[in-house]
Amino acid sequence: MRKLVLFTVLAVTTSVSSGCVVPIWSASPDIRTRQLIYTSENYRHILNIWDRIWFLDMPDHSTPYRTHGGVI
Repeated sequence: MRKLVLFTVLAVTTSVSSGCVVPIWSASPDIRTRQLIYTSENYRHILNIWDRIWFLDMPDHSTPYRTHGGVI
């Protein structure tokens, strides 16, 4: 009896985590299209977010030529 209960719990856990029982997208084509558009828009912004995280979107304030640091 104990093995049967453990096997049932294991089977339910693996079936739910496989993604087949609970679908990610809606079954309605209209709603599914809207969900896919929103998701692709979020993926499109990943590069901008990455640049902001690593401060790559900041302007470069260095001069293109070397300057003397003292008073001339």
